[in-house]
Amino acid sequence: MQLNAIKAVPKSIRRSLAPALIVTTREVRDQFRDWRIIFPVVGLTLFFPWLMNFTAAQAVGFVEKYGAPIVGDRLIPFLLMIVGFFPISVSLVIALESFVGEKERLSIEPLLSSPLENWQLYMGKLLASMCPPLAASYLGIVVYLIGVYFKVGWTPTPILLIEVILLTTMQAIMMVAGAVVISAQTTSVRAANLLASFIIIPVALLIQGEAIILFWARYSVLWWVILGEAMITVMLVRSGVTHFNREELLGRELDVLNIKWGWRIFKNSFIGVARNPIEWYRREVGQTIRRLWIPLVIMCLVIVAGLWIGASQAKVFPLPRDILNLNNLDQGFIEGLESIRFFSASGIGLVWLHNLRVIAIAIVMGIFTFGVLGALILMLPFAVIGYVMANVARVGLSPGLFFTALVLPHGVLEIPAIIIAGAGILQLGAVLLAPVKGKSIGEAWLCALADCAKIHLGLVLPLLAGAAALEVLLTPRLAVLFLGL
Repeated sequence: MQLNAIKAVPKSIRRSLAPALIVTTREVRDQFRDWRIIFPVVGLTLFFPWLMNFTAAQAVGFVEKYGAPIVGDRLIPFLLMIVGFFPISVSLVIALESFVGEKERLSIEPLLSSPLENWQLYMGKLLASMCPPLAASYLGIVVYLIGVYFKVGWTPTPILLIEVILLTTMQAIMMVAGAVVISAQTTSVRAANLLASFIIIPVALLIQGEAIILFWARYSVLWWVILGEAMITVMLVRSGVTHFNREELLGRELDVLNIKWGWRIFKNSFIGVARNPIEWYRREVGQTIRRLWIPLVIMCLVIVAGLWIGASQAKVFPLPRDILNLNNLDQGFIEGLESIRFFSASGIGLVWLHNLRVIAIAIVMGIFTFGVLGALILMLPFAVIGYVMANVARVGLSPGLFFTALVLPHGVLEIPAIIIAGAGILQLGAVLLAPVKGKSIGEAWLCALADCAKIHLGLVLPLLAGAAALEVLLTPRLAVLFLGL
């Protein structure tokens, strides 16, 4: 019986996907019959690897003249990744026109009137939009590898090749999934093309981070990047499938920026039924915190993960023992620390503004990544703390004493502020993954934004202000006291 059940699952999945694959076959056939699509995609895909081969050969020849062949060796993998990314950005227009393009050409009504379910129609379009970018990327990678082999004799290691192929695949699926979401939610190709910058620019910034990893040859870190891209891709696909509605697609004629309506929704959700600040704190802020218990738990796990990741990196990148020797600290530095930071109002303001800037960056990055990058940004300080504590333990000092003297005095307020801020960011991203009953996607997001504003204005900002005061006024004193400086 169990064997039959196992065999039945793939059949049921294939039966459910069969209508979607029909749409995919139709779309792919139409795409590859249109020379206006094939010519630029194939032409640019073949030209760009040739250009990168020429660049790699010139770079290797140049650096070898000055005895720095390692620079050329690190440049070639970077160009390999760029060759895989370039065709995706070129053929992204196919995904951007998947729904809204057919709507403008008045050819989507027969497809929407078919007996397919919404998710089957969406997945069919999504799979069809993935084929040209992936095919072009793989073709570019093959052409580049062949050319660079005959030019400079370079071949990638199997692990590096697998990582680059997986990075290219994840980036292609991620960008296409985002483009199809935009195409299903906009009313014109012009608007979809303009909104594509919210896909291309973040991925371009991600490519820069990956380039740093490749130049430092820390290829093992790329597995974490692949995992993060896979998580965001799954969220994008889920968001698109969840919010796709053919009736709304047919009925939506023009997207109007109604600022008054948006402000009214935000204001009503932010104030609620409170009549004074005390009632607002007690009812609105309190209820919002109770609704965020799942993101709060997730943020606690993220902090623990940050400490563990930082501690694990101490073995890979150990600090020199001289840096961790307290006897080497200059007495003049300690006296300057006491005179500058103790009872310094300007110091409190600088620390508070720095923390607010980090929170603002986390919010912005979280909006574009369903909260993932926002949580990772807030995790970084704890990774640094874990890294330093592990190095302190390595030289025989007490990591608990380090934490008590340098982190805990202001951390009693700062750590809860970070957890609450991260929970609000995660909730702001999660609202895009599932529809809220009785609310449109815009209305649900504005309500989530109001909840995020509540906890930030009501709790995070005051907690960070108190933490800044403790960090300037109390933490240095306790560091001198506990560490015996």
